[in-house]
Amino acid sequence: MRTMHLFKTKNELQKLRIDELMVARIPVLIWVSLVYAASMILQSIGELTLLNALLFTIVYIVHATLHWSLYRISLSKAWLYFIIQGLLIFTCALLMPDSSPAVIIGLFPVLIGQSIGLFYQRRKIALVSLYCISMFFYTIIYVGDEYDLVLLVLLFLLMLIVVGAYASMFFQQVHARIRTQIFLEDLEKAHKKVEELTLANERQRLARDLHDTLAQGVAGLIMQLEAVNAHITQGNIQRAQEFVGVSMSQARRTLAEARLAIDNLRAKSVSKTDFEEAVRDEVHRFNQATGIDVMQQLKIASVMTGTLKEHSLQIISECLMNVAKHAKADKVWINVQEQNNRIQIEIKDNGVGFDTNVIGKKTGHYGLLGLYERVRLIGGEITIKSLSSGTRIQIEAPVNKGDGI
Repeated sequence: MRTMHLFKTKNELQKLRIDELMVARIPVLIWVSLVYAASMILQSIGELTLLNALLFTIVYIVHATLHWSLYRISLSKAWLYFIIQGLLIFTCALLMPDSSPAVIIGLFPVLIGQSIGLFYQRRKIALVSLYCISMFFYTIIYVGDEYDLVLLVLLFLLMLIVVGAYASMFFQQVHARIRTQIFLEDLEKAHKKVEELTLANERQRLARDLHDTLAQGVAGLIMQLEAVNAHITQGNIQRAQEFVGVSMSQARRTLAEARLAIDNLRAKSVSKTDFEEAVRDEVHRFNQATGIDVMQQLKIASVMTGTLKEHSLQIISECLMNVAKHAKADKVWINVQEQNNRIQIEIKDNGVGFDTNVIGKKTGHYGLLGLYERVRLIGGEITIKSLSSGTRIQIEAPVNKGDGI
């Protein structure tokens, strides 16, 4: 039996209940119409008066209308619904005594079937069943004993089994379909949330890149120009010229880093291109922007997923960006290969290195933390070693980890 722990909220459970009952309205209305037709035919064989037929039709319309509007009834008023419906069926049987077996055998099991879709607890379904069975026997006794009681009970039990089995299968199928729709809606919401977070992360990364390139570079130029101005004021032209040369180098380096950041933003989606080609394009842009030589060795045999390609290329790009901004290197080596169904990426340089103990502790520098996060997303491992002779970053991840885009 379904329980509420399958759903996140009571509102979700309520929506599922309403959707199920709305879908069930058509088959219930068809069956109720067939019972009405059978009752009129059976009663016409005996004694059918116009007044009884009119009253029977009015009461039956009310009964069918309540069936049609069941989805609007809250769970707190559900018991009132079943009590009223039972009394309406009893009234219909009194108005059509010759066709009362068709009425009670055809309609009471329907109420029990509806309780299966309305409630999510066996105890409540059992109480509705007990009420309907009690009303069934009471109606037989009240209307008269001219019918074979044993035959009516057997027919009622047979109908109860058929309707109960049909209702269980019907509501299970509808439940599964609606639950799938709910999960798809949740998945779509989660996808939109991921897109929003991705956009926010990219904006943060862009802000960090602008801060670490343009902002810091321009701040450095301002300080150097202030020093030039101070030396010119003091008449120290030679020293001022030296600072001008340093400022020009700083300006070129800042421009190169800015171009590299812009190229990264304008690069085409790696998920739609060959990974080795994307890496070569990235290396070419890096070399054109910085003039740093890059030796590369790429050897991938398997088809990489879009997620793995995207993160791997961003990892390489981030490493190259860090080399351009901090390493003061003139050579970089990139080695990407596949071994034992795992991709291995190694980036090393001959720069000045850095203290790996301060990763994530220095305010304003989050590039390496971004590397760790990307490696985690592809289910990989990362090792960073840095000495005064250079830095080596090694990453290993399963080739088949990802979404398969």
